[in-house]
Amino acid sequence: MADPSTYRPKPGEIPTQAGVYRFRDPRGRVIYVGKAKNLRARLSNYFQNVAALHPRTAQMVTTASSVEWTVVATEVESLALEYSWIKEYDPRFNVKYRDDKSYPYLAVTMGEEVPRVQVMRGAKRKGTRYFGPYSHAWAIRETVDLLLRVFPIRSCSKGVYRRAQQSGRPCLLGYIDKCSAPCVGTIDVDAHRDLAEDFCAFVAGETGSTVKRLEREMKAASAELDFERAARLRDDLAALRRVVEKNAVVLPDGTNADVFAMAADELEASVQVFHVRGGRIRGQRGWVTERVEDVSDAELVERLLEQVYGDAAETIDQEDTDTAAVGTDAAVPQEVIVPVLPENLTQVQAWLRGIRGAAVNVHVAQRGDKRALAETVHQNAVQALALHKTRRAGDLTARSAALAELAEHLDLPESPLRIECYDISHTSGREQVGSMVVFEDGMPRKSEYRHFVVRGPDGAGARDDTEAMNEVLTRRFRRYLAEIEGAADEQADAAEDGEAISGTAGTAGTDVPVAVQEKRRFAYPPQLVVVDGGAPQVAAAHQALMDLGVTDVSVVGLAKRLEEVWLPGEDYPAVLPRTSDGLFLLQRLRDEAHRFAITHHRKRRAKGMTRSALDAVPGLGPSRQAALLKQFGSVRALREATPAEIAAVPGIGTTLATSIAAALAKSP
Repeated sequence: MADPSTYRPKPGEIPTQAGVYRFRDPRGRVIYVGKAKNLRARLSNYFQNVAALHPRTAQMVTTASSVEWTVVATEVESLALEYSWIKEYDPRFNVKYRDDKSYPYLAVTMGEEVPRVQVMRGAKRKGTRYFGPYSHAWAIRETVDLLLRVFPIRSCSKGVYRRAQQSGRPCLLGYIDKCSAPCVGTIDVDAHRDLAEDFCAFVAGETGSTVKRLEREMKAASAELDFERAARLRDDLAALRRVVEKNAVVLPDGTNADVFAMAADELEASVQVFHVRGGRIRGQRGWVTERVEDVSDAELVERLLEQVYGDAAETIDQEDTDTAAVGTDAAVPQEVIVPVLPENLTQVQAWLRGIRGAAVNVHVAQRGDKRALAETVHQNAVQALALHKTRRAGDLTARSAALAELAEHLDLPESPLRIECYDISHTSGREQVGSMVVFEDGMPRKSEYRHFVVRGPDGAGARDDTEAMNEVLTRRFRRYLAEIEGAADEQADAAEDGEAISGTAGTAGTDVPVAVQEKRRFAYPPQLVVVDGGAPQVAAAHQALMDLGVTDVSVVGLAKRLEEVWLPGEDYPAVLPRTSDGLFLLQRLRDEAHRFAITHHRKRRAKGMTRSALDAVPGLGPSRQAALLKQFGSVRALREATPAEIAAVPGIGTTLATSIAAALAKSP
């Protein structure tokens, strides 16, 4: 772990202009890319006291070993350069929105001499127009099947097309009038391209003109007594109307917009977007990303827009001018509705305007139909995040596989059905607390969660995290041993008195009456203890168990830096595959312990420093503190009281009163 001060540039060396910066690790790999309006002001934030940084930011600056920057002329240029570098280097500490699945698109290969309509997935190709994405490929095929009645463009593969050219006979689609058969010259190439252009215009939302044209042609054919052609046009109109009806009108003004919504917690964010074209929902996409950076919702939205429309910018840059003009409106609509405005709204809109070639309005929907649609998209994001969190956790097969993997990789005698995870939280050494979370059979057991207030050997707190971890584990397993010993004594007493021991709960090889067992909160031993940290924290936890004579509980640590799994006494971490269910379970344990510790720490910190001096007094717990504050009203009034007045409070003896007065006299 590097000390950021070792590679901190001198303040005078950093320019004050707009630019983009890169953090690199000792091997030269780019691990983070960011942009700033003022490089000097932004970079100075990373080199403050590490303890004051967000945990993930602190992890990034201690992983890095150097920082470099590039000055640009405008903030819009910094936006484009940041996106291109993120795409090039794929830095591990940048937020990345990844599709939760591969979405199908309706694609028309306008770059080919004879355009073809097809379903496509994956990376976008040069010279191809895309519509969607759609949730299911069958929905696209059903739509195309209806549209080919009216726009009979080619849908066959290159091999089928070449064989038809060589044989001089069209395929089946040509015979049933769902292809105009350019392969055999039934229609020339230019006319077929015009047909493909009409197809694209209809799918893009320009449905009214096509429907009106067919209505006119049908009436004209009927007036000319060409009833066969009129009937065919009638069926074509019915097919088009079914296609239009499949996309319900959600915005009456025919708006072209992308509607984004986000649901997030401290660790992950779920994003959903509805693509609305011509007032109708044409497609939907979803992402779930880890919040690996200390960023606000506004910054998350900005990164989201960069990644979604940055792909469109690359595609348009690669294509020729005519093709770009065709595809730009579909890629970037005239309106982008977001849950929170990005921090650099002006620059983002300017960047999008450069991609689209026209103004783009990025805003938050306040009322009406757009607000209602935005709320619908938000509900989808909430559901997607909940599904993401429960899909793996709630799968019994996945949980069993995770426990089996841990037993295999950590060399455990059996699958750890009960796992406890510990974390320490504090602010610069103050208000130190520890957390214990419990997972049984791979699922959280929140009724077993516990907090610990770290006091240290002299009552002033632990010197560091390893000492705090040692104290927490010692207190937890000392209680466990005491309760097991007490349970054995009670069982022996019951046997001597001739009491029945039916209806018991078995714990650690003993039979304890249910009424007694319910009071024993620490009587269940875990098969595995996980600590948040690396080799030092694991050594401290292991030593605590050895000092107490607990030898049947395994200890591992999960380090945030590279998600390394450390075992006691090992020089190198154990390697678990990145996609391992076992590693996923350890990450959930670590993150839950961290969340639980942070929550308790913030509650204590929110009370201010009113009780900090009292916390340092041995034997003075929360109940006695509450009694003192109720009697005297404040710590200031308590500080002015004599030991005799303090001893008069119920539950406070003379010795404890003297210790309280001495502690308050020393505290500021």
